[in-house]
Amino acid sequence: MIRKLRAASAAWTLVVPVAAFVVLVLTWHEDLPGWVVGVVALFLIGAVLAAVHHAEVIAHWTGEPFGSLVLAVAVTVIEVALIVTLMADGGDKSATLARDTVFAAVMITCNGIMGLSIIVAALRYRTAVFNAEGTGTALACIATLATLSMVLPTFTTSTPGPQFSTTQLGYAATASLVVYGLFVTTQTLRHRDYFLPVTPEGRIRRDEDDDHVSPPTLRAAGVSLLLLAVALVSVVGLAKGVSPIIESAVDDAGLPHAVVGVVIAMLVLLPETIAALRSAVRNRVQTSLNLALGSALASIGLTIPAVAIASTWLSGPLVLGLAPSHMVLLTLTVVLGTLTVIPRRATLLQGALHLGVLAEFVVLAVNP
Repeated sequence: MIRKLRAASAAWTLVVPVAAFVVLVLTWHEDLPGWVVGVVALFLIGAVLAAVHHAEVIAHWTGEPFGSLVLAVAVTVIEVALIVTLMADGGDKSATLARDTVFAAVMITCNGIMGLSIIVAALRYRTAVFNAEGTGTALACIATLATLSMVLPTFTTSTPGPQFSTTQLGYAATASLVVYGLFVTTQTLRHRDYFLPVTPEGRIRRDEDDDHVSPPTLRAAGVSLLLLAVALVSVVGLAKGVSPIIESAVDDAGLPHAVVGVVIAMLVLLPETIAALRSAVRNRVQTSLNLALGSALASIGLTIPAVAIASTWLSGPLVLGLAPSHMVLLTLTVVLGTLTVIPRRATLLQGALHLGVLAEFVVLAVNP
């Protein structure tokens, strides 16, 4: 019976990503009736769950922090491709698309995923423990790139409005790539131990400390890597497919159009959210924070260079500067994150504070 259940579990993780991709191909750029949207939503959820499964298989084969890095980068690369595509189709209406998407990703990851992970671990183990060196390094990189890419454009004077000049944009794009490259090198090579889970006593947790099954074979890991890519393409594509329904619902409710971007960002970041919560349940909070902060950093570090290159042939403006209220939220996020990281452990209170900041971000999106 147990073998049959395991076989059934393995079968759906193989079938669902392919089926979701087929649904994506059949519904792309089509006007969908309500019942079809419901079917698409079911396949979207299935693709998210399958992506989490295959990401965990890869993480088990590679070990941390490579596993969380693979998921964060894969989701971000597909997200960047979607942003550039929408910018190419949207004209002036898409001028703030890159800024809004990246900022929503930063708020969701640094407050939503981080806060939920801390709460889950604190409820189960009283405190959430992690490695301050690795988490602090990621937070410092996020603060630097967010300021250079999305705060400074509001105050520069070479170009009217919250925009960079060509030279300024080139520097921001280069700095984003360099900082992200240095972070990945630090995370995976020079100081890998900073990003490994720790025990309540502060000792680094190795894989052998847990009751793990045998690592997957190279072939199984390769299949999971391919299916992870298919699942993530399906997640982003299907999320884009249901976006007209979301837009109609937002318009009917009289809400600002920015709410659509927040909803889409939440859908796209579902795989990281579920994977982070599953790690928190196993008291591997550092892995959860690697996913959260790594996704935020990848979102800035890869999106800004991509849109900078795309801006050379796109005709519309590229607005990257944040509004004053969003700069306040970004500052609060960095300060709160720093105070959460310094003690190397967090309680239910810190997690609730992060969720409070995310809730304020959503409130301001609904009622600016």
